[in-house]
Amino acid sequence: MADTAKKTKTSWFKGLKGEYKKVVWPNRKTITRQTGDVLFVSIIMGLIIAIVDFVTRIGIEFLVK
Repeated sequence: MADTAKKTKTSWFKGLKGEYKKVVWPNRKTITRQTGDVLFVSIIMGLIIAIVDFVTRIGIEFLVK
């Protein structure tokens, strides 16, 4: 019984190691470009949310007064 459990764990780790060998890791240029893209989109989305928040706040203040 113990041999079966040990064999299962070992084969699981061997399978995991085999899957990691299949992964295609990105190079530095790709990571840099994608990081820049994420930062750009995050800044744009932040600006859009800030503008919508500002317009909504002005609209609510107009309705309340």
